[in-house]
Amino acid sequence: MTKLRRKVYMVAGYNTISMGTGRKEFHPKKPRPDLEDYIKEAGQAVLKMIGGAKNVDETVIGNFIGALFNRQANMAAFAPMIDEGLRYKPAIRVEGACGTGALALATGIKSILAETAEVALILGVEVQNTVKAMYGADILAAAGWAKERKTGHAYFFPGKFSDRSKAYAEKFGADKTRAAMAKWYQNAIENARLCPTAQEFHNNTNDLIACGMNKPNPKGFVDSLNFFDCSKVSDGASAIAIVSEEGLKRCGISKKDAVEIIGFGQAEEDITKPPADHTKLSTTKVAVEKAMQMAGITKEQIGTVECHDCFTIAGIMATEAIGFAEHGKGPDFVIEGNTSRTGSVPFNTTGGLIGWGHPTGATGVHQAVTIWEQLTGKAGDAQIEIKPEKPYGLTINMGGDDKSLVSIVYKRAE
Repeated sequence: MTKLRRKVYMVAGYNTISMGTGRKEFHPKKPRPDLEDYIKEAGQAVLKMIGGAKNVDETVIGNFIGALFNRQANMAAFAPMIDEGLRYKPAIRVEGACGTGALALATGIKSILAETAEVALILGVEVQNTVKAMYGADILAAAGWAKERKTGHAYFFPGKFSDRSKAYAEKFGADKTRAAMAKWYQNAIENARLCPTAQEFHNNTNDLIACGMNKPNPKGFVDSLNFFDCSKVSDGASAIAIVSEEGLKRCGISKKDAVEIIGFGQAEEDITKPPADHTKLSTTKVAVEKAMQMAGITKEQIGTVECHDCFTIAGIMATEAIGFAEHGKGPDFVIEGNTSRTGSVPFNTTGGLIGWGHPTGATGVHQAVTIWEQLTGKAGDAQIEIKPEKPYGLTINMGGDDKSLVSIVYKRAE
């Protein structure tokens, strides 16, 4: 794998509130922020930290499916709305289902590497609470193969990962798999309670394990997942700046406030084909291997991970795809506490998709913001210890059912 030809940094991360059920401010029948409100809030916050729009060469906006949720396309043209200083500057909108955010990051990284930009403003956004849940499930099914929609489950993507959960439980044991999924949920909510912008920040349920252990109800939902196994419908935006060394100087930002991108991997799988093995995230594995190979590191050097836990089973399978656990041993790895915030490799320290929320186009950017906060000591109450022997952060953002993948390796800039 080719090494990066020049230094690439990320600075000035910002997250809006992840809005949806669970937040005290959320009410389905009351007015809430709209798409442009989230774009403006996140974009202006980053511009303030990097010295203003004059320092930006281009903007990348990640949005999955605003054309259906919001009847809005041409998202790139919202860039000048953020600040008039972005007027007439290049902007692009990218899409890759739930992996859209990291594709926006990858687009910015490539612009810095190509020397067509020294400072790129990256923003991910989604507003999904505009329709009822069942209609939303139908819209989100576009992340899969459209021709499967008529024969798929009414809750299309929960159905897809229910199939994975069922296959995994049948192969490796239902009780242990369910216990690990419950533990994953507990970790997600406990971490979200430490992050004021998280959708589950206000969750004060006492027995989280009991919630996670609820028996799935196929008549009301899907065969092998309960509602607590699923990330929620979320509205929000996340933004960050990707810069070169020249960009750091231009923005007046010290390296102590930056993280360096030292490797990234992209991988794509055929959307028309079902998984070869429902118990493996094969494309995730390839993307992570590419990222770590480019970075020149091993899994033992990773201090924290932000993975795409759209469903609890996806988080467990990600531990295996990265290589922390052997195939079939992911549940043991989770149950033993390795992925908790005090474990050997803390996962999703602000709650992940299940705890922080999953505004689809923003998720990959939120992951990068969380890693930036952790590696630079800016995570507040959610801060974990980054040990010298494990200085690297890893993100994994997935589009569809393990179809469009981007993984990135980070370290604190020196």
